[in-house]
Amino acid sequence: MRTTILTTTLAAGLLLALTPSAAQANPHHSDSIRYASIKGCADKNGAEFPCGPWRLVMHSGKQTILDDAQGVARKKNGKSGRYYQAPVAVSGNGGRIAYFTKSGRLAVRTVGGGVKVFAKDALPRVDQWKVSFDLSDDGAKLAAVIENAPTRIFDTATGERLGTVPSRAALMGFSGDGDELLTSIEAEESVTDLVVYSDRGRRLARATPPQVIGVNAPQTLAADGRTVAAVVTGSKPELVTYDVEDDRIIDRKKIKLPGGAVHMIDWTGDTQVTLHLTREVSGSTRMTIVQIDTETGAVKVRDRYTPLKDSFVFAACGG
Repeated sequence: MRTTILTTTLAAGLLLALTPSAAQANPHHSDSIRYASIKGCADKNGAEFPCGPWRLVMHSGKQTILDDAQGVARKKNGKSGRYYQAPVAVSGNGGRIAYFTKSGRLAVRTVGGGVKVFAKDALPRVDQWKVSFDLSDDGAKLAAVIENAPTRIFDTATGERLGTVPSRAALMGFSGDGDELLTSIEAEESVTDLVVYSDRGRRLARATPPQVIGVNAPQTLAADGRTVAAVVTGSKPELVTYDVEDDRIIDRKKIKLPGGAVHMIDWTGDTQVTLHLTREVSGSTRMTIVQIDTETGAVKVRDRYTPLKDSFVFAACGG
């Protein structure tokens, strides 16, 4: 899936700047979220911990504060878990962000819209750092991954829980259209299987992929619910596509990539895969986002940025 864990209040001007329909028509517009960041502070022993609120950095370069969000994670008894950040996730199109409110409720805020606060019992009471979020590319669906518990899938417009995925299935992310989820499960003899579930939690397909797919995580699932893409890095990078239903390699395309490790991968079109590549330069993380044409192998740089230098962690938008 899809989140890296690495000033002003969220104002009415930002909320009213763009309607959700405009955001969907023009993903990654200037007032969509590029990434969220929380500042790092140090205690008297030099140990770093998250401090202050979550900050949203927009594609325009503007910064705003997500002032109703929990910044530092809380224990299940409500006390501060000082050295852990509370989870957040940004949708692939940068139009929505999921988080815990300061009262401990699950919430999803829409850029250009309002905020949906979920029911008090939407999630079990656990230490907040044992929860991670993943939003579909359009932000319409949310997966809440809970340590040692089934993953819960929600409709972000209504707050309705759609289904669950077994806890032993490690979530890798939503499909391109958000209707399915790709997971991995440890099978016998140290083999890792790929398993596809519907957004209602029904298992649709399971296969043991060939090594070229299995060892090149992360992988991503297309909108058809069966085509998986992975990138082989190194001296001869390739984009490899695999049919999880027929258990066969579809294609291998040689590609040219900028330097960096694959941090995120998403299907962002019928014939397009988007990669987030990270590399460390002089103590800072540099992010490069590229779009790959799956039919031709052509690579186009979509964006480049360096997260705020004082970041304890940051969460990037996906696709």
